[in-house]
Amino acid sequence: MIQELTSPAVPAAPAKFKFVAEFAINASPRLLYPYLSTAGSLAQWLCDDVRLTPDHHFNFIWDGESHFASVANVRPNRSVRYVFLDAKRQPVENPSYIDLAIETSQLTDEVFLRVIDYSEETDVEELRELWEGLTLNLRELIGG
Repeated sequence: MIQELTSPAVPAAPAKFKFVAEFAINASPRLLYPYLSTAGSLAQWLCDDVRLTPDHHFNFIWDGESHFASVANVRPNRSVRYVFLDAKRQPVENPSYIDLAIETSQLTDEVFLRVIDYSEETDVEELRELWEGLTLNLRELIGG
């Protein structure tokens, strides 16, 4: 009798999608940046709540669920990237992330918020509507 040896199935990592959009924001980068980089300000427009943990991770709370992230890249008054961790607050391979960057048009001096949302969500229309609503909240907060 011949027995086939197979290794246990390893679940494939969920496919990720990179959503990129820019939204005009009528505010200076210095005014806008704290709304992208501090827990209290993020909680005002991005999600239900954001808390900074003792180990310096951000706990983003959406619909009562915690999503822990670390800050992977910071350029003061320019951009911040939040890389999401697993449930034990450990890095994962091919992590989801949100990159929030302030761009200024050299021609018009107009300020834009560039959003990169790298996640398992693949519905472009849903992502666009989500980020349009979130940036509308942000504009109302800062008067821009």
